[in-house]
Amino acid sequence: MPPVLLAETSALRLILEADIIVQLVMIVLMAMSVVSWAIIGQRFLILRRAWLQSVDFLELFWQTASLDEANKHAARHPESPVAHAFAAGYRELVRINEVGGLAGQLGTDNIARALRKAGAESLTRLERSIPFLASCGSAAPFIGLFGTVWGILRAFQEIGVRGTTSIAEVGPFIAEALIATAVGLFAAIPAVLFFNYFATRLKLLAGEVNNFSMDFLNLVERHHAGRGQ
Repeated sequence: MPPVLLAETSALRLILEADIIVQLVMIVLMAMSVVSWAIIGQRFLILRRAWLQSVDFLELFWQTASLDEANKHAARHPESPVAHAFAAGYRELVRINEVGGLAGQLGTDNIARALRKAGAESLTRLERSIPFLASCGSAAPFIGLFGTVWGILRAFQEIGVRGTTSIAEVGPFIAEALIATAVGLFAAIPAVLFFNYFATRLKLLAGEVNNFSMDFLNLVERHHAGRGQ
């Protein structure tokens, strides 16, 4: 039998022959790993689309001659938090103009609140499920350690019952215990790595939303000032 296949068979045998508590621990850890990878795949695609659509919308916005046309571009970028913030700010600007135009600082404050709220809603939606990765990354090693401790206790019990410390006798029990820690690390390491990656991407998107919001407010204020002269 090839060495790789032999190792896989040996690891599977250890899992199947492990104590029921250790098996439950590994089932929990493997379930956490499956959920983590599902979240990783989903959030990776969603955040990638959000970033690419935000970059594309910003390019179109600064090339557009009117806010009405920019609003049409925003509708074609539904995954972009920047486009979502602009759409909310634009709707508030239209509403203010319909009731008599900007009334000094009050009008711009209303637009600023609309921008902040829309940006926060978009980022919250993008962040959904990502905290589970942090929980998995912090909890999985301890869950695996619990399985290891339980398995080691079982190994010591076997030493007491059999009256021997031969590695041939107690080695399988120790291996069963240690594999729980290995499964815990297998679940935790990618969860932590991708949680940090997603946190960085969300921070960059939040920065783009904040920068655009300030630029949009400056455009509105300059336009209002120009009309007032």
